[in-house]
This record gives sequence, C-alpha cells and structure tokens, in this order.
Amino acid sequence: MARKDDLTGKKTMFGGARKHQRGSSGGGGVWRFKAQRTARTWRPNLRKVRLMDLSTGKVANYKVAMKTYKKLRKEGQFQNYVLADNNQQAE
Repeated sequence: MARKDDLTGKKTMFGGARKHQRGSSGGGGVWRFKAQRTARTWRPNLRKVRLMDLSTGKVANYKVAMKTYKKLRKEGQFQNYVLADNNQQAE
C-alpha cells in the first residue's frame, strides 16, 4: 500500500536531519568534525475519503492528504472531484 495522495501525487520525501549547526557559519569557526546527519523521512498526512468524480458521476474511496481534504471542504471541489455524501451509494 503506497503512501501517496491519489489526487495530487504527494508522497514520502527523504532527507537528512542535522543535530546541530557546525562549521564556519555555526559559531566558533571551522570545526574538525561535521554535524551529525540522520537519514529520515517525511510522510504525508493521509486520510481516506469518499469522493464523486464529476465527469463520470461515480463514487469511490480515495486516499488524500489533509491539505487536499481541507481544500475540498473549503472550496467545495478539487480538480474534478467533490466530497460524496454518506447517503450516496457507489455505482
């Protein structure tokens, strides 16, 4: 199961977290050792939502990021999708 937003494509990002600043701009001049780095991941905050596709009229479950969900609630629609009512049946 991929950790990916079905509408925007937002997915897990990788990078390095530094424990502290060391070096010429870190205060104290150039040090002998570099700052420690730890590999880490940033995962999207996903939520399962029932959406209706306006072009086909079908209702389906999608995984969307919280940011996308907030846009859906505020603007009423995102791209070609709207939030489906709980009473609506999937075709």
